[in-house]
Amino acid sequence: MIRRTLLAALLLPAAALAQTATAPVTAPATAPAPKPATQKVAIETSLGRVVLELETERAPITARNFLRYADQKRLDGIAFYRTVKVADKFGFVQFGIEGDPKRALPPIKHEPTTQTGVKHVNGAISTARLAPGTARGEFTISVGDQTSLDANPSAPGDNLGYAAFGKVVEGMDVIWKILDSPTSPIKGEGVMKGQMLEPKVKILSVRRVP
Repeated sequence: MIRRTLLAALLLPAAALAQTATAPVTAPATAPAPKPATQKVAIETSLGRVVLELETERAPITARNFLRYADQKRLDGIAFYRTVKVADKFGFVQFGIEGDPKRALPPIKHEPTTQTGVKHVNGAISTARLAPGTARGEFTISVGDQTSLDANPSAPGDNLGYAAFGKVVEGMDVIWKILDSPTSPIKGEGVMKGQMLEPKVKILSVRRVP
């Protein structure tokens, strides 16, 4: 009898705890961060269609510059004119206004990749430039990841890289065709000699995709 009473006394606290315990509180699920705003643009070329997704929120100055060229139809009738092929499906292709003053808009402020977070990954579109702040209407599309084109604050000299502002989301096969297109052995100056497409790949139109 004494033993049963002692056992019951030992069990009472546990029973009381069991009765008053509450279910653990589950923290509400954290909603995923909204995707930064983008704008799709279609480039119709003589080799097919390429669709870009421009980072209008993360790289607003550079993306807005491209959209101005597109909206004002300044890119209609230009061409892909350069291919830099380092290896199979690795390098970049270039298109733009080729210095045509009738097509050119004012130069824009440079947006380095360290500021925007938009890197030169496979399919990235970037603005060509000389000194920072001179970019106008010349653009490149990377084939393969091009980390050497990103800003690198630890490097000497002009270490601001180029301003990537979007990427190809449709038609990368067209970019591969352009990369593999024939070039002139004599056209081009300096490092660009032998990189100029012959014939050029014509751009028929550049338009926003609703």
